Amino acid sequence: MTPDRIKAARDLIAFHLEAGVDIAVGDEPVDRFAEPAVERPPPAANSAPREAARRERHAPATFSRPGAAADLPPAAGSQSAATPVSAEAAAMAARQAAHSAATLDDLRQMLTGFEGCALRNTATRLVFADGNPAAKLMFVGEAPGYEEDKQGLPFVGRSGQLLDKMLAAIGLDRTQVYITNIVPWRPPGNRTPTPQESQICLPFIRRQIELVDPDLLICLGGPSMQTLLEVKDGIMKMRGKWMPYATGTRDIRAMATLHPAYLLRNPLAKRLAWRDFLAIRKALG
Repeated sequence: MTPDRIKAARDLIAFHLEAGVDIAVGDEPVDRFAEPAVERPPPAANSAPREAARRERHAPATFSRPGAAADLPPAAGSQSAATPVSAEAAAMAARQAAHSAATLDDLRQMLTGFEGCALRNTATRLVFADGNPAAKLMFVGEAPGYEEDKQGLPFVGRSGQLLDKMLAAIGLDRTQVYITNIVPWRPPGNRTPTPQESQICLPFIRRQIELVDPDLLICLGGPSMQTLLEVKDGIMKMRGKWMPYATGTRDIRAMATLHPAYLLRNPLAKRLAWRDFLAIRKALG
């Protein structure tokens, strides 16, 4: 292939990528408009018996017995396991359940029995919270990881150990703070929760914040900040800035800071997190 043809091919591929084409459906281009319409001939007059026999041979087998439970209509209010639940319906069910929780124990029990989020089916256990529910300082991350799923507590892996050191640097420990995540179940393979999964779990974390009612709310990482504080800017632009978080009864001072997992990958950013924690210590008085 000549250099000109190679360049033309590369330009064509770049054009396709910019247009959103990222997969080939055939080895050769096909002009769909040039294909003649194929008309199916009408069935012969004597083909009806053969057609009926063919349908009978290929019909799915069914088994029934008199009085069998499978032959009875479904109970009122029941839902077939094969029927998918929409994200909107799951979020509405989450809002109703979370709103009725009067205590943190109620909320934990509701999450234990909540079936609107498929992550609970792949996680080992619910990761609800850790620390002191009466604390003035509350930390909210995004989702638990492997060690958290294993122990049922948030921030107990490497990032959790770093968070403990950061707390100790300003004279605090887990008995003086409350720690949780937006999503209480570990996504498979530690992947990022989908926006739908976060929105389904959002009513529960909002109710959790209302019940703890801290003086300071700290979002660990960009996803937590964007979900709870409803800001679209990145974490580097918004970290260290105090913002209001409205609970419906009062505004809580909220701030976003860098997630400990990010600091483990980028140690030079610890100086930025240190500034944020100094501001937290100052705000606590």
